[in-house]
Amino acid sequence: MITTHNLGFPRIGSQRQLKKALECYWCGDLPKSALLEEGQRLRQQHWQLQQEAGLNLIPTGDFAWYDQMLNHSLMLGAIPQRFGNADAGDIDTLFRMARGRAPSGQPAAACEMTKWFDTNYHYIVPELTKRQQFRLANTAVIDETAEALAMGFRVKPVLIGPLTWLWLGKVKGEEFDRLELLDNVVEVYSDVLNKLGEMLAENHLEWVQIDEPILTLDLPHAWHQAFESVYHRLHSCPVKILLASYFGELNGTTTTVVNLPVDGIHIDLLRAPQQLPSLLDRLPAYKVLSAGVVDGRNVWRCDLQRTLNQLAEAEERLGDRLWIAPSCSLLHVPVDLDNETTLAPELKSWFAFARQKCREVTVIGRALTGGHQAREPEVVSWI
Repeated sequence: MITTHNLGFPRIGSQRQLKKALECYWCGDLPKSALLEEGQRLRQQHWQLQQEAGLNLIPTGDFAWYDQMLNHSLMLGAIPQRFGNADAGDIDTLFRMARGRAPSGQPAAACEMTKWFDTNYHYIVPELTKRQQFRLANTAVIDETAEALAMGFRVKPVLIGPLTWLWLGKVKGEEFDRLELLDNVVEVYSDVLNKLGEMLAENHLEWVQIDEPILTLDLPHAWHQAFESVYHRLHSCPVKILLASYFGELNGTTTTVVNLPVDGIHIDLLRAPQQLPSLLDRLPAYKVLSAGVVDGRNVWRCDLQRTLNQLAEAEERLGDRLWIAPSCSLLHVPVDLDNETTLAPELKSWFAFARQKCREVTVIGRALTGGHQAREPEVVSWI
């Protein structure tokens, strides 16, 4: 059976509920307890939507009050000194870093914000200093995974990889090589993976997704080498790692990536379909290949027949080691096309939002599992 999964779900809500709640909280019209309840309600609603779409594994750790990169900075305790002795577990610390304000109420420069690769999403840039120390200071990804497991969802926690987090960070103060901080950063990631692994094992689950989109960039040689050392260290953690890249082709790193001690690799076949044949030839016999074939960046509906044709050889060679997913997180698209009640029917038929894209992933997985002679009627009607 082919596994279907998602890399991330939009957290804003189908009616922009999260945005409205945040703005009410920031202007003092909503208490923190009500904001936290709204976030929990949206997380649980989105997990349910993905389960109803038929996905085998649902992401956790993809929720953010502001930005996932900022989440990871707080996870690592990477809080600039101008924000004082702030509590990394308090969402107010997150908002102060993003919007600019010290705990005393005095002005403090907000952290820099810039575009996430070539998308319209923006992230808060980590600030890095020489001899900076990191620790597990915020456990949101662990807590939210526990929340989803308690509700019976089959989950796959999602982390932005340690190398991507460091690469996208900016040196402040004295210049130094950011890779000098890598050992301590990986120690925290190991701690997180160990804690996640214990929880997952109790629920007969084992996969964690680690996103390293910088694998599509032209990286210096030292950073290429760093992938080998990092993932050899993380290999000892009690989880199976799905290493995810997206927004382009593995940029000269295919040989490195297929030989890393991870259990699966995700690639973006919307932006770089040409990389599939090479990966099929080089993929070790024990590794999963996750094919990102549903567009995570745009609202257009998937061409299912073309996608099935594209994956025919991969399905024949890999069998159940082929996984199906969106190309990247669905963060970049609206939540539910069903809410667009004023669109002309023909125009509406061209679109798929996050909920519909999850269903597309499921339909593709079932069609491939059933084989060309055993497609369910729903698959035929979609094609």
